[in-house]
Amino acid sequence: MTEARDVRVGIIGGGLMGRELAAVCGRWDLLVDHPVRPRIVAVADPAPAAREWFSRVDSVSRLTDDWRDLIDDDGMDVLYIAVPHQMHEEIYTAAAAAGRDFLGEKPFGIDLPAAERIVSAIDASDSFVRVSSEFPFYPGAQRAFAYAESGALGDILDVRSGFWHSSDLNRAKPINWKRRVETCGEIGVMGDLGLHVAHVPLRLGWVPSTVYARLDDVVGERPGPDGSPVVCDTWDNALLTCTAHPRTGRDFTMLWETRRIAPGHVNTWFFEAVGMDGGVRFSTRQPTLLHRFAVRDGEQIWEEVQPGNVSAWPVVSGAIFEFGFGDALLQMWASYLAERDGALNGRFGTATPAEALLAHRVFDAALRSGRAGMPESP
Repeated sequence: MTEARDVRVGIIGGGLMGRELAAVCGRWDLLVDHPVRPRIVAVADPAPAAREWFSRVDSVSRLTDDWRDLIDDDGMDVLYIAVPHQMHEEIYTAAAAAGRDFLGEKPFGIDLPAAERIVSAIDASDSFVRVSSEFPFYPGAQRAFAYAESGALGDILDVRSGFWHSSDLNRAKPINWKRRVETCGEIGVMGDLGLHVAHVPLRLGWVPSTVYARLDDVVGERPGPDGSPVVCDTWDNALLTCTAHPRTGRDFTMLWETRRIAPGHVNTWFFEAVGMDGGVRFSTRQPTLLHRFAVRDGEQIWEEVQPGNVSAWPVVSGAIFEFGFGDALLQMWASYLAERDGALNGRFGTATPAEALLAHRVFDAALRSGRAGMPESP
């Protein structure tokens, strides 16, 4: 066992996910034999309250209101850039131009042209860049991916990948940046939740060739800062019916579902794939269960498997313990930093800029489909 090397991390955007990274760093010793150890050393955020929160983190020695200070700082090994969508292009391209390694937040640009410019800047740089998507790191999701990748499904018939929650079920909830086109983008909920849904199918090589979209703006107004109604002009729910083609085999139907308003679901991510020879499904609503389908002796069988706390990167916790959102974030960061260090060793990796761009192409086709009322090609 070799001692882990420190990786100095700067956070641009000290909101919820930046604070979650502080918690991840505090739990890093749960990982077994990881080659590096992240330490948050600087935070940039224009909000004094956000900076004040990070003053309690012992490793943080620099707080600034200007993100450029961290881009220009050679003392940063890695940046975590967690800012609203309209800021992605400016900051991501600046980080790439400076040769900074970073983990960016989804959707990797407010729209498709922005995503294309971001990926072009990264391709022209020496930066190691990945995109945040933590739900596929649940043990059950990992097992579902491996089962689908193994070929056990045979000729694929149907795939469903989705993310449902009820954050906008309350019509009186005040408007925020995710509910405005100017800050979230016209893709709306697809930008907010879509890469979570796209990550596993795209990693399996299941790229949509056509998209037929049902887009729904359920709540048209929400209270503004003074309580008066403000137009809420992003899509709340999106159902994408796609035709996909695997690396081998026939075309099949694939549904991508993103819903901010899904009554009965607090925060449910799921993946399901069924073929002629087998099937698999996993949902974070039942995180301790993985379901697999097979035909045995002429009988059709759905069986339950308990994946346990057996994660992509080994941890000291026993396999019988339950896995949660914080564990998924820990695994995502372990994956990103291990891959950056050349030590991923075949494990499932964080979403790539190319996958984020592919997802944007699908979401752009969904917008066109929603306007035209007919299928469109990404």
